[in-house]
Amino acid sequence: MAGMADARTYDVVLFGATGFTGGLTADYLAAHAPDGLRWALAGRSREKLEAVRDRLATTDPRWAGLDLLVVDLTDGAALDDVVGRTRVVATTIGPYLQHGGPLVAACARAGTDYVDLTGEPEFVDRTYLEHHATAEASGARLVHACGFDSVPHDLGAYFTVQQLTEALGGPVTVPVRMRGVVRAGGAVSGGTFHSALGAFSRAKQMRAAMQERRRVEPRPQGRRSRAVSGKPGRDKLLGYWLLPLPTIDPFVVARSGAALAAYGPDFRYSHYAGTKTLPYAVGGAVGATTLALAAQVRPLREQLGKRVPQGSGPSERKRERSWFTVDLVAEGGGATVHTRVSGGDPGYTETAKMLGEAALCLALDDNPPTAGQVTTAQAMGNALLGRLQAAGMRFERVE
Repeated sequence: MAGMADARTYDVVLFGATGFTGGLTADYLAAHAPDGLRWALAGRSREKLEAVRDRLATTDPRWAGLDLLVVDLTDGAALDDVVGRTRVVATTIGPYLQHGGPLVAACARAGTDYVDLTGEPEFVDRTYLEHHATAEASGARLVHACGFDSVPHDLGAYFTVQQLTEALGGPVTVPVRMRGVVRAGGAVSGGTFHSALGAFSRAKQMRAAMQERRRVEPRPQGRRSRAVSGKPGRDKLLGYWLLPLPTIDPFVVARSGAALAAYGPDFRYSHYAGTKTLPYAVGGAVGATTLALAAQVRPLREQLGKRVPQGSGPSERKRERSWFTVDLVAEGGGATVHTRVSGGDPGYTETAKMLGEAALCLALDDNPPTAGQVTTAQAMGNALLGRLQAAGMRFERVE
């Protein structure tokens, strides 16, 4: 497998660079690509791809000759050709349930590693059901949720387990209860908003995919790892009001817990939004419920979608003022460990950084031997954690 990967034309190919978040990811790769990285941009429109390349070349003349691969996701033969010549595919083209299937299927067949930004549980579960076995056989690593969904939470939990191991003075052999509490100040990306609308409108299908996966997915022997629905309330340690978040993040964290024995024999994770005051918590709950109900009605869903169009985003100045924190608290064996992951603009700037570093990590670093659908902690672990720390994201223990 390694020899075949080395013979491929490209280390990384980015799909979606003509969109807003994809363009930021292209900018990030252009600014941080090591010498000798063989990478390219892929998409349907040569004209739009050329415009992205011209922009990159204005800041670094090296990219004036960057390869452009014109391919439509509905053209199976062309897609297989591009994917077959690539070690790692990164894609920002969503909603993934609508657009992502052909690309992830091609990667699974070709033994090509794949990273995306999806936060859509149904897409991830369908990918597992349809392509996990193929990817295991081919050696492909299919790594979803490589942006704000769900890297800070997944690698944050991974980092927290390391700190708990240190606090306990050895491997975790006791049940662990962990909660993650996210706070952020910044604009929601158009892609994330449309994905959320789609997920809310397909609650029945989402549950069906999740149940089907549970029936067939193997469980760890002698251990268990679960995402546990939390209850609203006040967190005395953190000082925040907590609102349970029905996102993909707790499922990703729990899958890492199932895959990695370091999480201990009985790992449970709950996921929340945190607010400083009760009115904000109540307002958030009302807002989320209203959005979920509106998504069930097609005209309302379409109107909401128009208010936050895909492919657009906030100005650089606004992104510079944005921020996020994820506080994680792990309790087990009489020890309590509090850690925090923090960074800048979550929906765009930091997401582009996370996706770019994940692609570079899979292409260039010495990672654990995995294949099939895997999480960021499972596939890249310390290598990606180190990359993100070096790139300015903070993972710290709070005393």
